[in-house]
Amino acid sequence: MKRRRVVRTNEPLSEINMIPLIDVMLVLLIVFIVAAPLLTHAVKIDLPKVSGAPLDAPAENIRLAVKADGSLYWNGEAVAGETLALRMETAARLAPQPEIHLEADAKTHYEIIARVMALSAKSGLGRIGFVSVPEQAAQE
Repeated sequence: MKRRRVVRTNEPLSEINMIPLIDVMLVLLIVFIVAAPLLTHAVKIDLPKVSGAPLDAPAENIRLAVKADGSLYWNGEAVAGETLALRMETAARLAPQPEIHLEADAKTHYEIIARVMALSAKSGLGRIGFVSVPEQAAQE
């Protein structure tokens, strides 16, 4: 009898073992076949029929500009401190409460901005947004 000599090399196999891949695909196929009828099942409900009023339109925002010297502008119109308080109280009573967009000059002291924010909170306007200019636009 002749004995064959087996030569083992450490070369990687160049063939892909397809058996595990086929097993995984068959299991996924079975899972999808079982799960597909469950996804199409719907619960039938008899919903009530009502006529609803349309939702209120969102409130207009208030542009409140503060210059470095402390002057205030309500939607582009110059206002004094007393008038500002009255306008804020009036705006706080509106049904959808408006949001204040605070546009402060870069050199405005924080004390002025803090006073405006405190006046806004005191009058009942709690939604304040700070408006700024993007850095690229500011350089041009």
